[in-house]
Amino acid sequence: MNAPIEDYALLSDLETAAMIGRDGSVDWLCLPRFDSPACLAALLGTRDNGLWRVAPVGGGTCADRAYRQDTLVLDTRWQTPTGAVRVTDFMPPRAQLPCLVRIVEGLSGTVRLRSELRLRFHQGRVTPWIRAVDQCAVAVAGPDAVWLHTDGRVRAVPGEGSTVHEFTVPAGARLAFTLAWSPSHLPEQPAPLFVPAETVLKETCDFWRRWTARCRYEGPYREAVLRSLITLKALTYAPTGGVVAAPTTSLPGRVGGDRNWDHRYCWLRDSTLTLSCLLRSGYREEATAWLDWLVRAIAGDPAYLQTVYGVGGQRLLPETEAPWLPGYEDSRPVRFGNAAVNQFQLDVYGEVLDTLHLSLRAGIPLPAHLWDLVEALMAHLQRHWREPDQGLWQVRGPARQFVHSKVMVWVAADRALRMGALLGRNGNADRWRAMREEVHRQVCRQGWDPRRRSFVQSYGSPALDASALLIPRLGFLPAGDERVRATVRAMRGLTHGGFVRRYAPDGPGAHAVDGARGAEGAFVACTLWYADALAATGRPARAREEFERVLAVRNDVGLLSEQWDPDAGRQLGNTPQAFSHIALVETAFALTASRSDAARIPRIPAG
Repeated sequence: MNAPIEDYALLSDLETAAMIGRDGSVDWLCLPRFDSPACLAALLGTRDNGLWRVAPVGGGTCADRAYRQDTLVLDTRWQTPTGAVRVTDFMPPRAQLPCLVRIVEGLSGTVRLRSELRLRFHQGRVTPWIRAVDQCAVAVAGPDAVWLHTDGRVRAVPGEGSTVHEFTVPAGARLAFTLAWSPSHLPEQPAPLFVPAETVLKETCDFWRRWTARCRYEGPYREAVLRSLITLKALTYAPTGGVVAAPTTSLPGRVGGDRNWDHRYCWLRDSTLTLSCLLRSGYREEATAWLDWLVRAIAGDPAYLQTVYGVGGQRLLPETEAPWLPGYEDSRPVRFGNAAVNQFQLDVYGEVLDTLHLSLRAGIPLPAHLWDLVEALMAHLQRHWREPDQGLWQVRGPARQFVHSKVMVWVAADRALRMGALLGRNGNADRWRAMREEVHRQVCRQGWDPRRRSFVQSYGSPALDASALLIPRLGFLPAGDERVRATVRAMRGLTHGGFVRRYAPDGPGAHAVDGARGAEGAFVACTLWYADALAATGRPARAREEFERVLAVRNDVGLLSEQWDPDAGRQLGNTPQAFSHIALVETAFALTASRSDAARIPRIPAG
């Protein structure tokens, strides 16, 4: 059986990530990048698909664990009948080649431990050749070489396709394992193997504490905000500034189902919220790097604007299936790559222009060709905005006239006009203003259902969609508009167990709109949007209640996946999810502001 998704903690070197369970097992690791093939893939299969476990010989789960304050360094404590031991796991921010360090320290008595490294390259499939080189073991398969070094005398135990060490740690003793990747054609041992582990540990802690010291949030939710910002930083591919949606693939939205997608890429839908989150939290350098990634990624013909790109800005992300992996709790298929690159989504044009406008207002240096880019995007949008699309949720069912997509078309025209005013470029203002007004009239007429008293998912459909909660935040209508307030009230129809779904099931066991089978969990980000909208419409106490409900389902180290299953009481979907943590930070800022604004916001009747 796979461990619960909420059992996993995150390690990152700002170029890739590892997921480690409460049993001391690293069950997911892609090297050398987030989107590289996995060499440890037990998360989506069994131990034979690759893991690295360091734990007492008796196994089991740890007594407790926690990140060191304001860092991404994980301490895990084990209590056994013979003594106690601590394992400290971290990935130093990369200066050369990727490495993962595990330091074992005896706390009391003596503890017998076992380190088992079972590398399986090419997405948990290929067993490498393993050989000894000086004090290291090196595993090679195709282009990859992974080296394992230990700084103490430990006994190697023969293992089939694995590297196993058994050792006893008395109180006060320390032993470090360092795993490092290098291209297999390089004969020399990677330099990170020979840096003392204690030195690397101090440098890593210092790096994270310097970074977190820049956080500007000082409200009542600082601990949760800071952990979410650390997580967002950990999901950033430092060489380019791209932020991946999650470090994992194919963790299911429904256990045993086929809602299994690869999130190790960068989504334009996240762009404005990511930039806003970073800027208001004090991380201008990261915001600028994200903007630079965005501008490079979308360069070219606006007709080929994608919803998702690789961490380097690459466009080709072919979706394939991995039949040799049984999937997390038999959730098949396991997918690598994402076919959403081929979808037509109108909302991304609004996201890009909203991001550029926010950057301009924040004083971030923008490229000289900015206005050419704005004009090209708007010219394409003017020709195509009336077409149906796949929408924010990248549905794999038929294209529709999604309300959120049309709202984002309005956002695109609105932000283009605002940028033109700031830059003194008004040559297209009349056309863009006419387009903005036409879209607004159409959405208010065809996107509003007078019987449901709510904005709906698509024209002609009575179905609700949580994306309507973003209408006041985007400025399409003010929060005080009765249609906005009524829509917020109507969203109770999407709640389940106190959490908000993206949209409601169309029938027993099916979502006809998205082309996938079976139900799914409630979306964490949607629940946070609900809290934000409640605060904006004059219900700050209820908003805090919703927000704190989300805080309560973070795992023991403060991480959120994409979804929450209120019935089973467990996390679902890829983890940790940037969309969830960005929404947490944004809503925390909104709630903190609402404390001072509450007296000035008109109240609406409860219920």
